[in-house]
Amino acid sequence: MLRSANLTPFVDALPIPAVARPNAAGHLRIPMREIHAKVHRDLPPTRFWAYGDSVPGPLIEARSGQPLHVDWVNQLPAKHFLPVDFSLHGCGHDIPEVRACVHLHGARTPSKDDGQPEDWFVPGRSRSSTYPLQQDAATLWYHDHAMGLNRLNIYAGLFGMAIVRDKTEDALGLPAGKYEIPLTIFDRNFTADGQLYYPDSGDPDHPWVSEFAGDAILFNGKIRPYFEVEPRLYRFRVLNAANSRFFNLSLTGGQPFHQIGTDQGLLPSPLELKQLLLAPAERADLLIDFSHSAGQNMHLVSGLLDILQFRVAPATSSHNHPVSLPSSLRPVPRIPESSATLTRTITLNEHLDRYGNSMIMVLNRKRWHEPVTELPRLNSTEIWEFVNLTEDTHPMHLHLVRFQVLDRRVFDVFGYENGKGLRYLQDAVPPAPNELGWKDVVACPPGIVTRIIVRFEGYTGKYLYHCHILEHEANDMMRPFEVVA
Repeated sequence: MLRSANLTPFVDALPIPAVARPNAAGHLRIPMREIHAKVHRDLPPTRFWAYGDSVPGPLIEARSGQPLHVDWVNQLPAKHFLPVDFSLHGCGHDIPEVRACVHLHGARTPSKDDGQPEDWFVPGRSRSSTYPLQQDAATLWYHDHAMGLNRLNIYAGLFGMAIVRDKTEDALGLPAGKYEIPLTIFDRNFTADGQLYYPDSGDPDHPWVSEFAGDAILFNGKIRPYFEVEPRLYRFRVLNAANSRFFNLSLTGGQPFHQIGTDQGLLPSPLELKQLLLAPAERADLLIDFSHSAGQNMHLVSGLLDILQFRVAPATSSHNHPVSLPSSLRPVPRIPESSATLTRTITLNEHLDRYGNSMIMVLNRKRWHEPVTELPRLNSTEIWEFVNLTEDTHPMHLHLVRFQVLDRRVFDVFGYENGKGLRYLQDAVPPAPNELGWKDVVACPPGIVTRIIVRFEGYTGKYLYHCHILEHEANDMMRPFEVVA
């Protein structure tokens, strides 16, 4: 196994993904194919599966209210190069080993184009999807969602960022062009010769593992790269595309930065931070001011490890760009709890299988294939409370909708599991200031009830909600819901 700590850091420039802009009719064609790409100067090219020619895939740029039509073309090999667990639901030996489907995460999309886990297609086939994009500007991302396989397909490289823009955001004068940088962070394990290694349980009949942290941390496909910046304000669109790892990000010396947006768009106003915890699938829109660090090197840090180097150019007269943050960004009116017509209680559970030797993770003690139990009405507002009975923090994601975080509250887990109902042990804690924007992923800590409020707008049809730790959703922390008229 490769120890990435033995690699010289900051020898590769940060790659910037190519931009994929739809044509005049709003169409894009994006193939999925096997590629080989260098993740570090001192390693041979690594085999990946990619959208287009890079990992991450091309940055899709679109406009709010202008429909986007994408032809997703499966040109992948017929055999997987990572350890498929055929015992997982939807992964039997009787179906093709390689299959894919694409979910535009965060998009308000009709059910037929949402990238349902069972709507997969095999190599040699394609799928055309239409995304109406009747939604505010936001940082979205696209990734594989094939049932039981997306943990492997995403690990292999099938993910990319998408940015939706609108006039409200345009008018703010935020850093743009070469001063607006997509920044996708993920972790991987590599063999000594630089090839992807996905850990397994050691049981060839059930190789699934519940979660892991990769040895190497990559930005836009490079291990611990550097990025040359001018001494001025930059905007970074940050995505955590890791399978299961949370990143606790900060700058060297505790230098502050500003968060201006969350998963589903802008915050009401810029928020100064010194660290940011980002769960899998969460996005953060950040502003970093390099004007006070001219001629120096700065680092982005995760935990105690410097993972990205900023090389700040010396100050010159051409770099005289006064830093000006808008005092307000976009109103995010709070949804009153009184508008909710229903509160749903969703338990997050884990238990051993019937043989007592393998962990299964479920929602409301139900598996994916069991009948739909959540049937919200179109244009209704509901409160969902996630009751976490496990020892993990689960980043819960709902398709189709955006929501607001209400609060979190410690409860008596032992009492709940022994039939005594919800007994709260502390007062409710409101969301953190940087959770006061629109979200589509919420971190649900263990032993806590996490409440969100959501309006089911857009479309009727079947969708899903799940933990975005990919290993968890594969076995089987994923459930359908159906929006009804």
